[in-house]
Amino acid sequence: MLSVGLTGGIGAGKSEVSRLFVSYGAVLIDADRIAREVVEPGTPGLAAVVEAFGADILTADGALDRPKLGAIVFADPERLAALNAIVHPLVGARSAELAGAAGPGDVVVHDVPLLTENGLAPLYDLVVVVDASCETQLDRLVRLRGMTEDEARARMAAQATRAQRRAVADVLIDNDGPLEALEPQVRKVWEDLKARAAVATRQE
Repeated sequence: MLSVGLTGGIGAGKSEVSRLFVSYGAVLIDADRIAREVVEPGTPGLAAVVEAFGADILTADGALDRPKLGAIVFADPERLAALNAIVHPLVGARSAELAGAAGPGDVVVHDVPLLTENGLAPLYDLVVVVDASCETQLDRLVRLRGMTEDEARARMAAQATRAQRRAVADVLIDNDGPLEALEPQVRKVWEDLKARAAVATRQE
């Protein structure tokens, strides 16, 4: 099995690369999706969040009110740390469970938006970074996601810099161009990952 960390700045196209890897046969572990799952209604995770933040952070139907919780934690670093202390161990445990279910020759791709920011690169056999210029990111966020330019710049500024992401990359995928230029690159990277996984399996 080969454990791959996949990351990239907002608007760089990481989700599209992730989708392509899955279409080729990767086992995907999506940190954002798991973070939502572990605080769904009825989970111990949601109960712990309510205990820490109060029942006001629930919607009328008992689900987590993400905008309300976000407004609390992103204005207060201590509150954010408290939330992360609840959610991150749950995400880690579920991720490990999913990775443990993978087969010996599988490529397990961990889609982790904040891989660089949280210093997680050493956890993986190698790190793939989807790279795009700041101008390209800004254009996509405004044109495709409907953000204002100020909103887009604020979201980009809250993440690691392009240089910081490139510094942790073992493999760099350039997604500055059109979508049709991306697929051949990703397929070539995938073939290399499969070859590495086969070697790792033989060595185990």
